[in-house]
Amino acid sequence: MIDLSVRLGRLSLKNPILVASGTFGYIREMAGFVQLDVLGGVIPKTVTRLPRAGNPTPRTVETAAGLLNAIGLDNDGIAHFIEHHLPYLRTIGTAVVANIAGEDEDGFVEMARILNEANGLAAIELNLSCPNVSHGLDLGIDPSAVESVVRRCREVGPLPVIAKLTPNVTSIPAIARAAYEGGADAVSIVNTFRGLAVDWKRRRPILSFDFGGLSGPAIKPLALRAVWEVSRAVPELPIIGIGGIASVDDALEFLVAGASAVQVGTATFADPTICARILSELPSRIEEMGSRSVREIVGTLRSNRS
Repeated sequence: MIDLSVRLGRLSLKNPILVASGTFGYIREMAGFVQLDVLGGVIPKTVTRLPRAGNPTPRTVETAAGLLNAIGLDNDGIAHFIEHHLPYLRTIGTAVVANIAGEDEDGFVEMARILNEANGLAAIELNLSCPNVSHGLDLGIDPSAVESVVRRCREVGPLPVIAKLTPNVTSIPAIARAAYEGGADAVSIVNTFRGLAVDWKRRRPILSFDFGGLSGPAIKPLALRAVWEVSRAVPELPIIGIGGIASVDDALEFLVAGASAVQVGTATFADPTICARILSELPSRIEEMGSRSVREIVGTLRSNRS
């Protein structure tokens, strides 16, 4: 038997395969396609303190090997999430990680406090990195702000805290170090890359918000680089890898690069069952590597220059 269990700070998961926030809705929508209880965890779409309509359409566009989106955190607010979605999420048989976004530091802390008083969550993921809302990146690009918001969110209750980081900075390791110093149990690396799609005939951006966040296979090499850099710069900090994962080989690349777990996002739009398939193939691949647990292969990538 291959041991697939992983530990991310205070958060224990039965396996390293999760679905990424924003790509699986509130999870209920996908129950007819996926056996949810086999997954390591699920992360519903981002919740804000008050309802948000999001950005006007068009707010998604396909690009070469990717998807550009500017949804703008469309959601019904944290009160609706707790009343209407959390009761169902408590029944699905796997870890539920709530993803939250605040307008400012106090907003994050208030939502973390509210969720710590609710039952049924395994952890909180702080969306410090959304490029598709006004001021969405302000907190996530400042190490001192990241450290402060993580620390304050951790102080309000026992739920583990995961910081979801933006790649749109000069040094992701510096931001990750700040999250670690603030007490983050793990970091999710990376959120989408800021990009632009152009309709040259109209001489206008295609998205109503002009810019959007790029996800999908196109960003995998960049995300892998970020994971490896952070794993070497802050080895004490567990990492959840995100970015273009669409197969068991993709997942294994992130694991050996230093991620202890992975989130699958854009690939689920084309195939909602992709997470279950990756999970079913993972044990035999780990066995082929001569290992008996997923933890044995994490961070085993070695530089050709050393």
